Amino acid sequence: MREQPAIWTALQAYRRLCLSLPHSFAVSVGKTLGMAVGRFSGKRVERARSRCAKALGVSAREAAKIVFSSYGHFGMALSEFFRLPKEYSRIGELVTVTGSENIGLALNRGRGVILLSAHIGCWEYGAALLAKLGFPMNAIGAEQRDWRITEAIAKIRMSCGVKTLGKGLDLRAAMECLKKNEILAILLDQDAREFGIVSPFLGFPASTPAGPIKLARKLGCAVVPVCVTRNPGSVSMSMKIYPALAGRDGDPFGADLQYAADRCNDIISGWIRETPGQWMWMYPRWATTAGDL
Repeated sequence: MREQPAIWTALQAYRRLCLSLPHSFAVSVGKTLGMAVGRFSGKRVERARSRCAKALGVSAREAAKIVFSSYGHFGMALSEFFRLPKEYSRIGELVTVTGSENIGLALNRGRGVILLSAHIGCWEYGAALLAKLGFPMNAIGAEQRDWRITEAIAKIRMSCGVKTLGKGLDLRAAMECLKKNEILAILLDQDAREFGIVSPFLGFPASTPAGPIKLARKLGCAVVPVCVTRNPGSVSMSMKIYPALAGRDGDPFGADLQYAADRCNDIISGWIRETPGQWMWMYPRWATTAGDL
């Protein structure tokens, strides 16, 4: 197993700092830290700026503003994630939710629910709030370079009632939780390389993970879009839960893989256009199909 001692030590020190500060101050420190990282990221920021300008059709100046906002946002999100167990008791005060009845309706089908989301806004707080509301929450665990970070993420989630399933899309574990009529949260905005379905993402072809869509087709589970975004100038957040997605011409969602992938990407693209400064422009989303834009 790999270890990155310097990064691990820095994260542990920062976590202790976040826990020692008032919530709003810790989030503010995170924003400052995130934007500082952006200032020293040189070529990475330039690639993100170019990506943003092309995908959104904005000027270089506006794209730079969006990218630095993104760095600040993810610095805030790191502080918030470290503080999640401490804030869990009052998470209903931090996150306002609309459309929770859509999850109840989807669970009533009895075949499990896939929550469709993306690396935008504050998805970890959204999952924790749903767990606190009594919904059986599971989330896919992304494997980090240092195994200790992977374990730490899973531990923080578990402390808030969200179970992490393996590393990557653990198909067996995913199927088991869905067959028990539980909820599986999946972030669908990453490059699936040669294993994905090519589908427009912000207007450009992108390799899109097919696994979650195939699960929906195989098990007949509902796919419910959920987006949690940060309210401007505040530590509060808004979570919107949409009705379950329908397939083409009355078919179950996922019956037509291409249609389903296009629909998912269209929804996520809409979220990004609404709050571009809360998406991860530093990630090469189109690497497999369109280079680095």
